Amino acid sequence: MRVTWITEADAPPIVEYGTTSGQQYPFSEIGTTTSYSYLALYHSGNIHDAVIGPLKPSTRRDLGQTGWTKTTLQHIAAADYDMLLLPGDLSYADFFQPRWDSYGRLVEPLASARPWMVTQGNHEIEKVPLLEPRVFKAYNARWRMPFDAGVSPSRSNLYYSFDVAGGAVHVIMLGSYSDYKAGMAQHSWLQGDLAMIDRGKVSFVVALVHAPWYNSNKAHQGEGDDMRDAMEALLYGARVDAVFAGHVHAYERFTRVYEDREDPCAPVYVTIGDGGNREGLADKYIDPQPKTSVFREASFGHGRLQVVNATHALWTWHRNDDDEPVVADQVFKCDGSPA
Repeated sequence: MRVTWITEADAPPIVEYGTTSGQQYPFSEIGTTTSYSYLALYHSGNIHDAVIGPLKPSTRRDLGQTGWTKTTLQHIAAADYDMLLLPGDLSYADFFQPRWDSYGRLVEPLASARPWMVTQGNHEIEKVPLLEPRVFKAYNARWRMPFDAGVSPSRSNLYYSFDVAGGAVHVIMLGSYSDYKAGMAQHSWLQGDLAMIDRGKVSFVVALVHAPWYNSNKAHQGEGDDMRDAMEALLYGARVDAVFAGHVHAYERFTRVYEDREDPCAPVYVTIGDGGNREGLADKYIDPQPKTSVFREASFGHGRLQVVNATHALWTWHRNDDDEPVVADQVFKCDGSPA
């Protein structure tokens, strides 16, 4: 588990930890410290991180920044989920670096108690020609993912994979704003990652992107098409179970689809870009609704993927309705059958 924190003053990057609060902690790890400046107007402070563990499972150690974001986080915290997956657009800093700090304070109560695994979105792009050539400077400095760890390390913090549930679930985090065409680094890495999956041992494989590959909302139409053209066949060949996307500020679930047609062997595609944001909802859809689009609604909320056992998984979308999580869409997947 990687622990990240920021201090204004110089401090050693040491994490002490144990299983009983209030007692002297028996374990400690020494990490590293970095920092970054942006346009000579902002300094991040000291960004520390250290990897602790291995940890025992089921043991707890000591988004967009709106009211809807706060409500969504409260719902997630109340449900006691094991892990949070975010398909990009974290702080909506949009070049204004202090917003990364306020976002950190907003999510700290939950992020300090659950692992957060993220990929980048377009709002993490902060390149200023000639002045700031690094596209994901703040994101890479603050959200260090395990891209260089595990059995399938990549060369970029923008795409990686990891296993959970004792290796029964393989999660692939893809970069919509990194190279993805055939012959390029991310595409080659994905080929190798998928080739290493043993579906006799791995029950479920899910992928996350930012820009959706299938989308019947009028917002961001076609923005994921090039990536889909480059990578859809790879996911289909590996029998990936589901692909989750963000970007569009609404919810939509597609049936199993490949090359824009229903296919029982293809992944289920879900757009879940509705956690809460400063730009509002994307409430205009294309009519008529495509046959492959099963459910769509422009509301804030969050989704839960519950792996029940080696053959069954339950996906539920919870709408934020009067500040209460209301189940609005649900699908149960049995191994080898359409969702």
